[in-house]
Amino acid sequence: MSAKKGVIVMLSERQMMILRAVVRDFTNSGVPVGSKALAKQLPIHVSSATIRNEMAALEDQGLIRKTHSSSGRIPSVEGYRYYVDHLVKPDPLRPNDLNMIQSSLGGDFHKIDEIISQSATILSNLTSYTAFTLKPELKDSRLSGFRLVPLGHRQVMAILVTDSGDVENQTFDVTEAVTGEQLEAVVRLINDQLVGLTLPEVLQKLRADIPAKITHYLQSPQGFLDIFGDVLTRAAQERFYVGGRLNLLNFSQDSDVDSLKALYSLIDKTDDIANVLGQPRDNISVQIGNEMTNDALRNYSLITATYDVNQHGRGMIAILGPTRMPYSRMLGLVGAFREELAKKLLDYYRYYDE
Repeated sequence: MSAKKGVIVMLSERQMMILRAVVRDFTNSGVPVGSKALAKQLPIHVSSATIRNEMAALEDQGLIRKTHSSSGRIPSVEGYRYYVDHLVKPDPLRPNDLNMIQSSLGGDFHKIDEIISQSATILSNLTSYTAFTLKPELKDSRLSGFRLVPLGHRQVMAILVTDSGDVENQTFDVTEAVTGEQLEAVVRLINDQLVGLTLPEVLQKLRADIPAKITHYLQSPQGFLDIFGDVLTRAAQERFYVGGRLNLLNFSQDSDVDSLKALYSLIDKTDDIANVLGQPRDNISVQIGNEMTNDALRNYSLITATYDVNQHGRGMIAILGPTRMPYSRMLGLVGAFREELAKKLLDYYRYYDE
């Protein structure tokens, strides 16, 4: 069942068969589908007249629609929705796809971010669409070390390491009044007081009792605290990676430059794309056309899926493609890819924890 303007849509087996054929034929060809073409495709013998009657019923339900240039029909957003919810079955993964995923993820990675970033590129290459990857939630990551490295000319690099292998760094200037001994004392204080705590706990202590303790070593600690807080915040924040930005040009229906600019602006803004992708959900979900909140995505579909790395949290992958995408193949690829990515990350964590 599917809903159109609050009405429950009930289809017969033959109508579902025809809708499935319309979606698949239009997905493959991009050409509106007529009754004669459908008569040749259906696994049962049905006359063109019967098919036309059934197509008229599907059109009345709002699941297919006519185009101005042809007597054939194409799926509506509601038709795609019904197809995805009730008729689609993910395709089995092709052996060459699995080989590509495993070989691409089989490299020697030194940081979680490198794996997640590479995943976006692999997924975009697999699907020919634009891909997004979100690293696992970091709320349970713990601070495992903090260092200050002198770079010369009064410049110092702050380096923060978490127990999951994430490394953040930032360069800042110190005044001549601050000595190396003072900085070393601050580093010892940070490591003594904060190592082993989760990142949210570190942030909380940074706002509470740490400032007073640092004043024993630095007369004006605020600048250092701002730097440390900034590095810490970046280590804890959600991080999206995008692969295949230019793939959007291959299937965009918008020749209007302003529309394309709006789309690329959306992709490049972390907060905006985070709102579109939403929170990691269980399993795999599909958003189609105007179901997405941003008008720039009205001609697109978004498939999102979570991947689970046990106590290290859940991350998310997603692909953005045309509404006329081969959903069976894409759902199969996304489902398999999230499993392989989770395996790779679990292997990384096991190696790092040893």
